[in-house]
Amino acid sequence: MTVSTEELAMAYHGGWAALDANAIAAMHSEDSVFHMHGAAEPATGRVAIQGLIEWLIGLVPDLHFEIKRLYVGADHIALEYDMSGTYGQIHFECDGADVIALADGLVTRKDTYLDLTALTEQIGSFPSR
Repeated sequence: MTVSTEELAMAYHGGWAALDANAIAAMHSEDSVFHMHGAAEPATGRVAIQGLIEWLIGLVPDLHFEIKRLYVGADHIALEYDMSGTYGQIHFECDGADVIALADGLVTRKDTYLDLTALTEQIGSFPSR
């Protein structure tokens, strides 16, 4: 069964909303890359991507995304959102954007861009992985 880009976008967001690293990683191709620019080195492959997601959830167990805009095309998703959560005892909120490349109903690359200036002003330096 072929999944539409819109269905994949909603399922992918649903995985993040549920903080389900396994479900999110399963939507990536075997050789997919997830790069959080300025925050972490690129993770390549499902296992590494799942590890990166688990690390993020471990840092911010109440991580939440509020979609502002969603754009879909035949082979891509672009998403703007507000990201919020609690890091240690500090609640934060910052803007974020994802550019997601797709092929054969799977994510082949995800590039995440966060307002790191706003984030670090709220939580201090971004933890390294």
